Amino acid sequence: MHVRSAAIAGFTLIELMIAVAIVAILASVALPSYQDYVRRGNVPEATAALGQARIAMEQWFQDNRTYAGAACPGNGKHFTFACNVAATTFLVTATGTGSMAGFSYTIDQNNGRTSATPWGNGATCWVGRKGDSC
Repeated sequence: MHVRSAAIAGFTLIELMIAVAIVAILASVALPSYQDYVRRGNVPEATAALGQARIAMEQWFQDNRTYAGAACPGNGKHFTFACNVAATTFLVTATGTGSMAGFSYTIDQNNGRTSATPWGNGATCWVGRKGDSC
């Protein structure tokens, strides 16, 4: 028969609670950074589509001498797109949905870019990450 000695023991409840507390603190620090990282990865969906929309609008204008009738980009996974088109002007807006709610980017016929994000607003540029400015 085997007799267990007192020297061979498992973890105490206090030791386990301390380990869980340390993991919880590390997770609370890492999670917001990870969420910002994921959001930063979703921003190019909007900016790329707006750039392509501007090219399409200009091509339409070259062919028809008006922006009226030009197609608006289709909605993406994280952004919806809206177009305000007149004969000589246009404004394409990308508005965030889901995890990207609160993000908005625009472009116009003069290549004027604006953004409104939780990271800051850009009156003349697209803010793509926390701490960016125009």
